[in-house]
Amino acid sequence: MKFNKHVLKENLTGYMFIAPQLILFLVFLVYPIIEGIRLSLYRINYTNEVFVGFENYEKLFQNPVFIKATFNTVFFVICIVALTVIFALFVSAAIFDKNAKYVSFIRGAYYIPVMVSMVVMSMIWSFLLNPANGLIPYIAQQMEMSTINFLGNPKTVLPVIIFVTFATNVGQAIILYIASMIGVPKELFEAAEVDGASRMTIIFKILIPLVKPTTIYIIIMNIIAVLKIFVVIQLLTGGGPNNSSNTLMWFLYNNAFKFNQLGIASAVGVIMFLITLVLSVPQLRAMFKKE
Repeated sequence: MKFNKHVLKENLTGYMFIAPQLILFLVFLVYPIIEGIRLSLYRINYTNEVFVGFENYEKLFQNPVFIKATFNTVFFVICIVALTVIFALFVSAAIFDKNAKYVSFIRGAYYIPVMVSMVVMSMIWSFLLNPANGLIPYIAQQMEMSTINFLGNPKTVLPVIIFVTFATNVGQAIILYIASMIGVPKELFEAAEVDGASRMTIIFKILIPLVKPTTIYIIIMNIIAVLKIFVVIQLLTGGGPNNSSNTLMWFLYNNAFKFNQLGIASAVGVIMFLITLVLSVPQLRAMFKKE
């Protein structure tokens, strides 16, 4: 009986230590998800709530603007995540074993945009690309080149947003990759060199497989970040031209705070949550899969 009391006391002590974190998790993560799912089943007008079932979802999938926003968001996720992983791997693999001062300089150079607010970065690029008084159109005019309105052309607006977001976020991926690669045992590289392996073989057969957990982490974090892309859209394009750069988060914002369609906005949030699960679960399964 004494043993049982002692075990119970230890268990209670453990639960007391994790209780604050558990409460915060339930209040700020679990409850909003459940409430969002509930609100997505209602038509909400100011203080009135009318249960409509899946009517909000039906309206969404019949809305061409929502379809366009979904396509743009998935396109952004695929392009930005792929560019970030490939470029960060290339830079990190090229410099991780070089002189420490050189590596520090590269890390600092690429990490500077990460430290700058996305609002500031978006405003800078808005100034650079402004067709009326922007620096890039001005240089093009001075060189007697044709001026392109990058943010007003449906064919160029998506690549511009992809580049701005990629350039701002890639520094963090490079930092993580370099830290992960530095931790790889040097004996593996030495043994491979003794066996006559080239640098490309070492990178693709040893280095990249060993930093796979870092790659999965970067992919998941970037999927979540890009799905929530908002500031760049708000400050650069406002979803235009003609909804060419509209995203799910921008569509959600407009319905929630401009059109007062909280039920529709909640349904968009649920769909974004499901897209995140669909894109992230395979990565998590690969991380925990036993070889």
